[in-house]
Amino acid sequence: MKFATFILLAMLAAPAAHAVEYTTMLLKQSSIGFEFRQMGVPVKGGFKRFTMQMQFDPAKPEAARATIEIDLASIDAGSPDADDESAGKLWFNRSLYPKATFVSSEVRALGGNRFELRGTLTLKGRSRDMTIPVTYAPGKNAATFDGSFVLKRLDFGIGEGMWADVSTVANEVQVKFRIAATGK
Repeated sequence: MKFATFILLAMLAAPAAHAVEYTTMLLKQSSIGFEFRQMGVPVKGGFKRFTMQMQFDPAKPEAARATIEIDLASIDAGSPDADDESAGKLWFNRSLYPKATFVSSEVRALGGNRFELRGTLTLKGRSRDMTIPVTYAPGKNAATFDGSFVLKRLDFGIGEGMWADVSTVANEVQVKFRIAATGK
C-alpha cells in the first residue's frame, strides 16, 4: 500500500509528460475587434478575415511564437461608407498595404495563466514594437487566448489629413481579440 501511495504522489508531483502545444487557430471561434471615439461617440468594428501561425506550450511559454496577418479589406467599421473610406490613402491605403501583421519576439509568463506578448506590429508600412497582455484559458477541446491593447492610430499614419484632428477621431483605438486554438 505504501508503494502505491508513493507512485500516486510521484505522479501528482511530476510535470505532465506531454503538455499540449497549441498550433491551429479556430477561425469561427476567434475574433479581432476594435473601438474608438468619433466626435465623442463610441464606434465599434472588427475584421472578418485573419490568419495565425502559432506555437504555444504552456509548460514552455518562452519558446512560443505567433504571427498574425489581418486582411484589412475584411473590415466592418459599422457601415459600408466607413468600410469604403477606410480603404483610401488617408486611412489604411489598402492598395499599397492590404494587410496588417504582428510577429511575436518574446513571451513572458506573468503567473495565473497570464502572459506578456512582445512583438512588432506592421501597419500601413510602419512598424512599432508592442507589448500585449494575454490571458490563456485551457479547455477540453480548445484553448482561448484573450487580450487587448491600445493602438495609437497616428503612430501608423491611419487617419491622416483632415482625419488627423483627434477631436474628430480619437487617436486611441482599443483593440480586443480572442484566439481559439487546438493542440497536438
